[in-house]
Amino acid sequence: MFDWLNPLFGKSANGINAKVEIYTWQTCPYCIAAKILLFFKGVHFTEYKIDGDEVARNAMAERAKGQRTVPQIFINNAHIGGCSDLFDLDKKGELKTLLHQ
Repeated sequence: MFDWLNPLFGKSANGINAKVEIYTWQTCPYCIAAKILLFFKGVHFTEYKIDGDEVARNAMAERAKGQRTVPQIFINNAHIGGCSDLFDLDKKGELKTLLHQ
């Protein structure tokens, strides 16, 4: 989503080998905040926009241990939760470790 800004901010995925996936709705403020945090960490991620797609939302919920809210974030196929979970991991310094595995 924000990849076009990378040259402007000098962002690159230095040492980040993790596969990051995020399920979003286009206008969800929590989804936007999570994507901005990932962008500023230099993370390239795969975004699944599930706006109004009940089949995709059900698939996300199955993968996310029943969670149906967005965003739902996965790092290396492990479910880490939503926006507040992502920010909590960052605050504790654990996000960096996950991203560099």
